[in-house]
This record gives sequence, structure tokens and C-alpha cells, in this order.
Amino acid sequence: MAVIVALGAFLMTLFGGWTAQRVTDRRHLVLGLAGGLMLGVAGLDLLPEAMEAAGHEVLGVPQALLLFVGGFLLAHLVERLLAVRHAAHGAYDGGEHRHHAPQIGMAAAAAMIGHSLMDGIAIGAAFQAGGGMGVTVALAVISHDFADGFNTYTVTSLYGNERRKALAMLFAAALAPVAGAASTLLFTMPREVLGGYLGFFGGALLYLAAAEILPEAHHRHPARSTLLCTVTGVAFVWLVTGIAE
Repeated sequence: MAVIVALGAFLMTLFGGWTAQRVTDRRHLVLGLAGGLMLGVAGLDLLPEAMEAAGHEVLGVPQALLLFVGGFLLAHLVERLLAVRHAAHGAYDGGEHRHHAPQIGMAAAAAMIGHSLMDGIAIGAAFQAGGGMGVTVALAVISHDFADGFNTYTVTSLYGNERRKALAMLFAAALAPVAGAASTLLFTMPREVLGGYLGFFGGALLYLAAAEILPEAHHRHPARSTLLCTVTGVAFVWLVTGIAE
């Protein structure tokens, strides 16, 4: 089931890359909704599940909460080291730096591929947790993989890489969640380890929503409609989580 669901992420990533060549003025609404879905899943689903599965304390702080913060910080560190944020902004604002360092575009795209691989593992791990967890995590992954596909293609091409390289990186990013989900068929995570991983992934997901997706959604369109899409995404996850319980 996890692999089948991951195929949705595969298609959504390709769709994001396809859209990168045919940009419309409604992208901010899509990103606003995706950011809301990611925020809802991280705070309303992943973190509570992680706390329940891996809630023992380390120096007075629940382990799952430490890993949640660690996931957030690691995502921030990787972003800074690989200049993903700088590259992503260039993808949207037409920055003049794009032809200066093709390797930056490739490095940024490689980081996104690694993230997509972890997305697939998160889908598989969530389905192992049972209940509605797999559905809600898959929803978040699939929704923001549009942005991943868009950024992977655009960042690679805007930094002076050939179109075939941009397409190759896009295809690799699309395959990554399927490979990640398939890898979880080979093992079953102990409940405590699963809880820790979900907490860690939740922190990284929160960072992507708060520091990447939502700022981009409001970058040129600080409209109330974008904010409404974000709130709708959070409310939808709340509803899905409540029904799953």
C-alpha cells in the first residue's frame, strides 16, 4: 500500500516539474495549501503520535520532542550549507545569479532528491504505524511534492545546467519517494524507533512549511486568498486526523 501511495508522490513531482515550464499566476495558492497541509500534519498528527510512541524523557525532555527540534535544526543546517534557500528564491524571482555556478543548482537539486527519499521512508513508516497515519502523511508528502518537483527542475536549469540534466534530476526526485517507501517493505521499525523517526521527520516538515513553502507562497502574492488556503490545509488535516481516531 505504501508503494502504491508513493506513486502519487511520483506523479505529483513530475507534475510540478512540468508546471515549472508553464508557470501560472496561481502557484501561490497551491503553495499556500501545501504549506497548511504540512503544518497540520507536523503539529497535529506526527508530533502527538511520536510523543505517544517514544515519549520517555532525556534530561527532562521527551525524546520525541528532542528529535522534533533536531529535525527542524538539521533541515535548517542542510539548507544553509547547500544554499537551497538562495537557489529556490532565484527560481521564483528570476535572480541574475543563475548562470554563475551550475554546481549550486545540482547540489540544491540533490538535496531535494534526498529529502524526497526520506519522504518515501516516512510514508512507509507511517503505514507501519497503522490507523490513519499513513493517509495523512501521504497527503502531506504528495501535496508538497508539487513544490519539490517545481523547484528541482527550476533550480537546476536556472543555474545554467542543460535541460537534459534538469529533467534527469526531476525524474530522480520523482523516483525517490517510491524507492524510500519500497525500502520499508524490507523491515519493520520498533515502535519506539518509529516514534522517534516520525518526530524527527515532523520537525523537518515543519521547517519546510514555515521557512520555505509559506514564504514562497506570500513572496509576491501576500493575498488573503493564500492565507485562506493555508488555514484550509490545516483544518483539513485536523478533520482527517479526527476521523482517523
